[in-house]
Amino acid sequence: MFLGINGSELLVLAILAVVILGPEKLPEYAAQLARLVKELRRMATGAKEQLREEVGDDIADMDWRKLDPRQYDPRRIIKEALLDDFQGAVDAVKAPLEVQQHSAATKQVTRLAANESAPFDTEAT
Repeated sequence: MFLGINGSELLVLAILAVVILGPEKLPEYAAQLARLVKELRRMATGAKEQLREEVGDDIADMDWRKLDPRQYDPRRIIKEALLDDFQGAVDAVKAPLEVQQHSAATKQVTRLAANESAPFDTEAT
C-alpha cells in the first residue's frame, strides 16, 4: 500500500486508533486527516504548476523515469565506468602506436652507437 504498510498492519492500526481515540473522537480525527491530505495534494499541484510556469515547457518534455534513482544498479554503473576507462586507455595506447607504425614506415630510425649515451633532458626530470 503506502509507506510499506500492508493490509493486516493497517487493520491493526485502525483497531488501535479506535481503542485509543474512542469512537466519539475518531470521526473528528479522520476528517482532520482527510483535510490534511487534500491540502498536501493542493500544495503539490500548485508547486508543480509554479515550476512549469517558471521553467517553461522544457520540464513537461523531460523523461523523469531516466532520473529515477531506483533504476540504477551500482554494479552496472561500476562495470560501465571501468569498461569506459578501459576502452579509453586502449584508444590512447592504440593511437600513438598507429602513428609510430606510420612514421616508422616513412622515416628512418637512428640508433645509438654502443658507447653513446642517450640524450638527457634536464627539464623532464
